[in-house]
Amino acid sequence: MTFRLGLTGSIGMGKSTTAQMFTDLGCALWDADAAVHRAYAPGGPAIAPIGAMVPEALRGDRLDRDVLRNAIRSDAELLSRIEAVVHPIVRADREQFLRDTKADIAVLDIPLLFETGAEAEMDAVAVVSVAPDIQKARVLERGTMSEDDFNLILSRQMRDAEKRKRADFVIETDTLEHARQQVETIVTTIRDGLADA
Repeated sequence: MTFRLGLTGSIGMGKSTTAQMFTDLGCALWDADAAVHRAYAPGGPAIAPIGAMVPEALRGDRLDRDVLRNAIRSDAELLSRIEAVVHPIVRADREQFLRDTKADIAVLDIPLLFETGAEAEMDAVAVVSVAPDIQKARVLERGTMSEDDFNLILSRQMRDAEKRKRADFVIETDTLEHARQQVETIVTTIRDGLADA
């Protein structure tokens, strides 16, 4: 049996780095963002239905992300309609991964885990977390988004305090070493539980 560990956390919390720490310990990793990229890849399953919603974004077998982003900004309802298309595609991708994996622990990296209700499908949930000032500095240091973009993303995500409350495990990502120690403890705890089952 594969133990399903949901991994989540708001933007800039260190989730991708933490996910790699789990794979270093032999866990299988499924990444929701990568599944979304597959859905949006040229010819991917999201192209035609989203292209039908936003025809001006359709460029042959791909979508122009800038046009799509602008359309979302100007239509408050568009994002939820797009999510209604993309979420089932991503869920099917995750289910296929779980059918195929042979690992004892599957880490399912899902940024909107609580927001989409996916925690109900997990055996446990780990939340990555760090102080708000560090989070903001990390995101803005990337140079890929403005402070307004960052605040918009945060407004669509559940508050960190609420995620921490709902989690089985909280991983503080203040330093790499501290995060790694916590990941090792979580993996050991889960494997000990599987051995006793």
